[in-house]
Amino acid sequence: MPVFEAGDVRIRYESWGDGPAVLLAAPGGVRSAISFWERAPWNPIEYLADRFLVVAMDQRNAGDSLAPVRPNDGWHAYTGDQLGLMDYLGHKRFHFLGMCIGGAFGVGLVAAAPERLRSAVLLQPIGLDGNRDAFYEKFDDWAADLRASTHPDVTDEVWRRFRSNLYDGDFMFSVDRDVARTCQVPLLVLRGNGYFHPAGISEELVRLAPGAELVERWKDGDAVSDGRRQVEVFLAAH
Repeated sequence: MPVFEAGDVRIRYESWGDGPAVLLAAPGGVRSAISFWERAPWNPIEYLADRFLVVAMDQRNAGDSLAPVRPNDGWHAYTGDQLGLMDYLGHKRFHFLGMCIGGAFGVGLVAAAPERLRSAVLLQPIGLDGNRDAFYEKFDDWAADLRASTHPDVTDEVWRRFRSNLYDGDFMFSVDRDVARTCQVPLLVLRGNGYFHPAGISEELVRLAPGAELVERWKDGDAVSDGRRQVEVFLAAH
């Protein structure tokens, strides 16, 4: 089990294939881990590793990754882990593909280090649409599990501040609309649906980001293979 270590942070990762690097960020909210790709409409590890070097990771305090929990933690902490891992592996530039919370991670990378990204593919990205309390609830469930296992000494106030740093923002939580308006990274957005990843967020992101492309149907029936092909073509083009 390969592990990237940076101080007191331990990130479990795996890689497959050869070619231009693609960093994956799995769905699953703050529990985002490699195993969640097995529940996706299609698994990018299986379908991209014949042409790309696919790098997947368990996010901090998810799966087999472990990190402290501090009151100032937020999206930037995840971005630092992701960039640190790709530095460790020697990938100065790379593609990104993220689903659900992975969409927020992706635009976080766009904001922090656009020069590192060849392109970004966002599958049903999360966003704010009358659903903040639901994100709070998911976070609190995760925090309760960590309290019972690896982080028993973290106080209620620290958890509250961490949750606020993640989910008190607007639009896509990790960035505001100005980041989308000034985005120079090629974006392909596979439209979300449902409570946690509203269709309107995907559509607005594509309207705001210069040159961004939208895939409307990709999750059911024949649309699964069609959507997958559009992702493969997009990555190859960049």
